[in-house]
Amino acid sequence: MEIVSIEELYRTSSRLIARTPTNFHRYMYSKISWDAWLIAIKGARGTGKTTMLLQRLKEGFKNNPQTALYVSLDNLWFKTHSLSEVVEYHYNHGGTHLFIDEIHKYDNWQTLIKNIADEYPDLHIVYTGSSVLKINQNEGDLSRRQLVYTLPGLSFREYLSFENILDKPAIALDDLLENHQRYAMEILTEVKILPHFETYLKTGYYPFYKRDHAGFDQRLQAVIRTVLYEDLPAVEDVTYETVRKTERMMMILAEHVPQTPNMNELYGQLNTNRNQGMKMLYLLERTALIHILSSEVKSTKHLAKPDKIFMNNTNLMYALTTDSNIGTVREVFFNSQLAATGNELNYPKQGDFLVNHRHLFEIGGKSKSFEQIKDIPDSYLAIGDIETGHGNRIPLWLFGFLY
Repeated sequence: MEIVSIEELYRTSSRLIARTPTNFHRYMYSKISWDAWLIAIKGARGTGKTTMLLQRLKEGFKNNPQTALYVSLDNLWFKTHSLSEVVEYHYNHGGTHLFIDEIHKYDNWQTLIKNIADEYPDLHIVYTGSSVLKINQNEGDLSRRQLVYTLPGLSFREYLSFENILDKPAIALDDLLENHQRYAMEILTEVKILPHFETYLKTGYYPFYKRDHAGFDQRLQAVIRTVLYEDLPAVEDVTYETVRKTERMMMILAEHVPQTPNMNELYGQLNTNRNQGMKMLYLLERTALIHILSSEVKSTKHLAKPDKIFMNNTNLMYALTTDSNIGTVREVFFNSQLAATGNELNYPKQGDFLVNHRHLFEIGGKSKSFEQIKDIPDSYLAIGDIETGHGNRIPLWLFGFLY
């Protein structure tokens, strides 16, 4: 092993840490139990996983920076060297913490992480990976020995803080439903909210928008291609042809969702069968590019029939379609914010969303009435173009304060 070569990783780590800003933290930063021995952070590409690791290194190891190292497995160094070499060298030179980025780029990473945990039990490991990772089903059975976190994109609340517009704590769903008028009035005394909401819907979900305002749509399209052509094959055994069809499925869905899809027609357009089509559909959901809403409860053994298919977030809609229907945008926003906070969403017989098998929601504009869901207990309207609500009529933007 070449010491000069491995020291390049330490120089790269130090340089990245020094350049990382710490004036804004993702909401999950304070929720992670950083002292745990083994931590996995999943999430869609572009949501800020790398920045979060570097912030932890910068703030948590000021007094002993040499004990912690950041490495990204897409670094060319790993074309001719192994992660095991880094672990051994770092540990033997006093290292106590190793932060590993892009774990899905490494062959047999599950077994490797297990072996590291077994052979270096006092070495703290934090690693990030694609949202496609199936950590609970991995070889090596890591699920019982690690903490797993999933990082979504920026909420509307986080976006306002990121832009130094407004800094407010998150609101729990039940609290929001009961006290939305008070929360809305408190926020509106500080900021005129709707113009910022409109901007967020178009470009505020992925933190990298700040670096590339003018080319954001093109950058996001490039991220999608990277997810499909690099991240997906790194985790799943898929052929190039399957990836191409999955990309085409994504574009077809972007132009038509949400809808009750004619799956046979979709499979015909892709020249594929039901089994392969369903596999591609759920792969897209695991890449955090779409979200599937079903009246059935999903399980690991059964792929529920999709009743509605959404883009994962509104930024994807605007980047992939030239004419985004405002009704669709509102539903996608509501879905993305509720799903990101761990709520279970199903497609109901009446209304647009059934949340946690309890709350029924209809999404619409200011003229929307309770006609479709009247007399149903725990039913609400989420209205897209109002600042404040009344009773069970709630401004849609406020659901962006759940995380």
